[in-house]
Amino acid sequence: MAQRSELKFAYWVPNVSGGLVVSQIEQRTDWSYDYNVRLAQAAEKNGFDYALTQIRFTAGYGAENQHESVSFSHALLAKTTKLKVIAAILPGPWKPALAAKQLATIDYLTEGRIAVNVVSGWFKGEFDAIGEEWPEHDERYVRSEEFIRSIQGIWTQDHFSFDGKYYQFKDYTLKPKPIQKPSIEVFQGGSSRAARDMASRVSDWYFTNGNTVEEIKKQVDDIRAKAKENNHHVKIGVNAFIIARDTEQEAKAVLQDIIDQANVEAVNAFGDATREAGAASKEGEGNWAKSSFEDLVQYNDGFKTNLIGTPQQIAERIVALKNVGVDLILSGFLHFIEEVEYFGQHILPRVREIEQAAEIKDAPAPADV
Repeated sequence: MAQRSELKFAYWVPNVSGGLVVSQIEQRTDWSYDYNVRLAQAAEKNGFDYALTQIRFTAGYGAENQHESVSFSHALLAKTTKLKVIAAILPGPWKPALAAKQLATIDYLTEGRIAVNVVSGWFKGEFDAIGEEWPEHDERYVRSEEFIRSIQGIWTQDHFSFDGKYYQFKDYTLKPKPIQKPSIEVFQGGSSRAARDMASRVSDWYFTNGNTVEEIKKQVDDIRAKAKENNHHVKIGVNAFIIARDTEQEAKAVLQDIIDQANVEAVNAFGDATREAGAASKEGEGNWAKSSFEDLVQYNDGFKTNLIGTPQQIAERIVALKNVGVDLILSGFLHFIEEVEYFGQHILPRVREIEQAAEIKDAPAPADV
């Protein structure tokens, strides 16, 4: 019987202070290394495949402290055995030669458990603060695509040469190359036309903000059609903030408490910055163009995915996302360690049961003998 691949699960690493909601509500989540080690160990014990570190250079929108993503990713890998950690990097502060060598070394030291999320950038103030160039919207994706082509070429070829607008290489050979073959997995995000087109050409994974099943399907179909034209395949990850409680009423009450206690100033400032960034795209909108104030309280539209309710409701909604082409759920939680454990005990088994039932249902009938 042909096996359909199991859905993968990732979680946002809270290596940035403030948690995953811009709210004054209590979050039993901490940005310290000790907390994150315990969280990573709990996550891999409870069925999570990936962890995604965040990249921030300056304070803002409730994130006053930030640990650097690549070194923090390596530190978490040193304390785990199965989890793959996705290190977020920004073209501009990082150059592809350094990133390729740095990540290849981590891959070698961790037996193939590092991945990379190439972030094209949305926070102009951050780039200005550290003296980095801020190309206009679509040019940032041109730079990111060159960055990805460069690191992939370095990881897979000897005597690599590349002559781009932003990066150039001549007869460069990196050794040792990564353990992972053909190379280290490359993730990216963004909802603009430029972001989706880049994913359809070069990325292994595409992250999209949270949304309804119907809207996610439109994005999946669009990217997969474009990728097919390019003889490329890209997998899809969807952001979701998960609130699982014994009853739907309890879960919805938690959501309302988060919104009622939102940091209004920080949410509005974040909304202004994202609208400014999106307005610079050719289509005049970006990731958060259709996000309400309530959506922006979870800054990657995680509430929109509606994984809020009982374990059974959430499991069914997760599989509905899989059925429209989603390969991975990128999860955020209010109280990370305890809710990751609750997810592993009460939601993930239900997801696997539904997946298995679907496989049995879709299996061909045995031939007559």
